[in-house]
Amino acid sequence: MVPTTTPTASSVTASAAQALFTSLSTGSGIDTASLVSSLVQAQFAAKTDALTQKSTAISAQISGTSTLMSTVSQFAAALKTLATGGTLQTQPVSSNNNVVTASALSGATLAGLSSSVSVSQLATGQSSRTTVPVTTRTTALGTGTLTLTLGTATYSSDGTAMTDFHAADGDPITVNIVAGATSLDGIAAAINAKNAGVTASVVTDADGSAYLSLKGATGSAQAFTLTATNDPSGKLAQLNVGVGATGTALTSGAQNAKLTVDGVAVERGSNAISDLVAGVKLQLTGTSNTAVALTSTTPTDALKSSITDFVDTYNQVLKTLTEQLDPQTGPLRGDAAAQSLLRTLRALTTKPILTNVAAGTPTTIGEIGIKTNRDGTLSVDDATVARALTNSPDAVEAMFAFSTTSTNGLTAALNSISLSTSSTLYGLGASAKRYNDQASAVAKAQDDIATQSDAMSTRLTQQFASMNAKVAAYKSTQSFLKNQIDAWNKPD
Repeated sequence: MVPTTTPTASSVTASAAQALFTSLSTGSGIDTASLVSSLVQAQFAAKTDALTQKSTAISAQISGTSTLMSTVSQFAAALKTLATGGTLQTQPVSSNNNVVTASALSGATLAGLSSSVSVSQLATGQSSRTTVPVTTRTTALGTGTLTLTLGTATYSSDGTAMTDFHAADGDPITVNIVAGATSLDGIAAAINAKNAGVTASVVTDADGSAYLSLKGATGSAQAFTLTATNDPSGKLAQLNVGVGATGTALTSGAQNAKLTVDGVAVERGSNAISDLVAGVKLQLTGTSNTAVALTSTTPTDALKSSITDFVDTYNQVLKTLTEQLDPQTGPLRGDAAAQSLLRTLRALTTKPILTNVAAGTPTTIGEIGIKTNRDGTLSVDDATVARALTNSPDAVEAMFAFSTTSTNGLTAALNSISLSTSSTLYGLGASAKRYNDQASAVAKAQDDIATQSDAMSTRLTQQFASMNAKVAAYKSTQSFLKNQIDAWNKPD
């Protein structure tokens, strides 16, 4: 492809002069538009060319700062996502998932976990259903008021009836059953709308007959009664739940989970428990006379993979940064914030990212097998990684762990770098603001030149139009005189 060239100011001026001389030599028929265009272009060519080059350079700088800020931000976000996903965290292991399963809480350190759990009773919620069928789920029962009360209860030996109830502190919940919503569907919707911890649903049998089912939250403190307190039709009373209720039967009672953790007997209102074994969420799934052992396992393979992924991503970020800082072609080669970012990234392998650890514990990513090459890129020393995962698995895990309160770890380090990079006071954010201000100034200068060009074009057009008219008049006079002289000299 043949390269295109931009006319220089001197060549444009020469072109304009030549056009003028050519036009004047003819004495008429001047191409005013072309002449004016050439003169105006000659006047502003140097400034226009300089501003165009400056605008192009600034646009590249703006694009460069945006690219770097986005790249670093995405690097930090990707590492955070990896750290919060749980795959890099030591996980608890249950010896019997049919009794209890275990999962790690975010940020927990579970190396060396050793606990035992025995479960004698699961937490259940009170459940009831009506015993007298209603013709259909849309059959109207009648308006009135149902009162829902939460508390504790005792039940019959077979668990089908409530024998005693003690209301909890607080006001009962009033459920108004209004005209147009007196069917079991309407009543269930009215109860659910209260969000009181009791869920109502309608169950139909094979004949289409409908029953109201009520289920409470788990725990002995979540028992409930339902009483028709305003029942003009007398039909709402068949929905009563509580001591002496005849229209409903209990299918389960409200009770706590009972378990023993490391020899200590405890009760909880839920089968999901996070406050008994440090850093572990227990999910009770069954009962057993045999204790369940809780231990832990370190995700060695996942950590190895993450180290490799980190190195690969770092090298991609470094490549983008060094391209922007190339001494010959980089648009940000003179940008102090970009240079500072490069120094910060290169120091990452030697900067301690773990504090308050035992002597001999790795504190930098360089000490766990991430080494810096001569060209600044990173690589993985597999032998050092393997040794670190064997001797200091907690430290390696901590480097990749995420915490909202700690400044330890790679996630915190990269987040700090990302924030510094985007700072509008001293980072690339400040550079971007400066370049945008410069771009605005160049755009204004270009607008000013356009205004001046228009004014000059108008002025020259008027001047050459006047000149053209005078030349035409002179030529007309010249023609008249010539004709007269020719007539005088004509032989008789």
